[in-house]
Amino acid sequence: MTYLQNILNFLSLKLLRLFAFLPYSMTVQMGYGLGWLAAHIPNERARVVKVNLRLCFPNLNETEIDDLALQHWKLFGRSVLERSRIWLGSGKQITDIVTIKSAITLGDRKPRLLINPHFVGLEGGFMALSALASQHDWPRGAGLYQNMKNPFFNQKMIEWRNRFGGKSIERQSRLRDLIREIQTGNFIFIAPDIDLGPRDSIFVPFFGIQTSTITSVSRLAKMSGAEVCLMTTTLNPDLRGYTCNITAPLPNFPSDSVEEDTARLNRVIEDLVRERPAEYYWVHKRFKHRPPGEPSIYQKT
Repeated sequence: MTYLQNILNFLSLKLLRLFAFLPYSMTVQMGYGLGWLAAHIPNERARVVKVNLRLCFPNLNETEIDDLALQHWKLFGRSVLERSRIWLGSGKQITDIVTIKSAITLGDRKPRLLINPHFVGLEGGFMALSALASQHDWPRGAGLYQNMKNPFFNQKMIEWRNRFGGKSIERQSRLRDLIREIQTGNFIFIAPDIDLGPRDSIFVPFFGIQTSTITSVSRLAKMSGAEVCLMTTTLNPDLRGYTCNITAPLPNFPSDSVEEDTARLNRVIEDLVRERPAEYYWVHKRFKHRPPGEPSIYQKT
C-alpha cells in the first residue's frame, strides 16, 4: 500500500467517524448533496446507472431516465454517509433509524436464509438485526462478503459488521462451515442479486434480460433444510429512516430445479425493485457477464 493510499485511508476513516456523530438530519442533507454531485460529474458509474435504467425501464423517455438516475444518486449518496452511523454508531443509534418488522419469530433458531436485495438501505437492515440479536440473546447474524480491492477498508468493514457478535463469511469459504451456521439457527444473510462471474452462476431472466445469477440460495436451502425469507430495507414514506421487512418463508422453496428457483428469486426481487426503483443499487454492473456470443452491455459506443 502506498504512502498516499495510507493518507487517503486515514482521512476517509476520520470523515466516517465525524459523520457518525453529526446530527442525523445534517448527515442526510449532506448525503443528498454528495449524490447530486456524483450525478452531475461525468464518471463511469453515472454512465452505468443510466445504461441499467434504460435496459430495465425501456418505457421511460430520456428525461424520465435522467430524473430517476438523479433520485437514485441522491439516495445512494445519503446511504453512503448514513453508513458511518450504521458501521460506527451504537446499537441504539442504528435501531433509531432502522425499524425491523418481521413475519417470522426472530430468535426461534429455525434454519433460515434471509435474502437481502441490493437496496441502498441494505447495510442498515443487516446491522439493525445484528444489534437486536445481541440485545435479546438471539442467534448471531452471519453474512457472506466479497473481498474489497482496498485491504484496509476490507478489514475495517469485517470488524464493523461483526461488532455485535456477527460473523462475516467469505464467499469462497468452505461450504460445510456455512451449512453449520445455518443449521445452528443463526441468521444467514445472502445478497444474490450481484454479478459475481460464471462460477456457481447461471443465466436466468431479470427485467427480461438473461442475467448471470448465483445459484447458492437454492443449493444451500436444499442441503441445510433452511427456510428462505426476503429481507428488504427501504426508506420510510416520510424519508426519516428505514424499515427492514422480513417476510414469511417462500412457499415450496426450494423446488427440484435449481434453475427455476434462481429465476423465481429474480422475479421476486424484480417486483420489489419496480415498487421502489430509485432505491435499487443501479451503480452495480448487474449485466456485466453475458451469455456466449453476446457483446458487452457496458461497452462504450
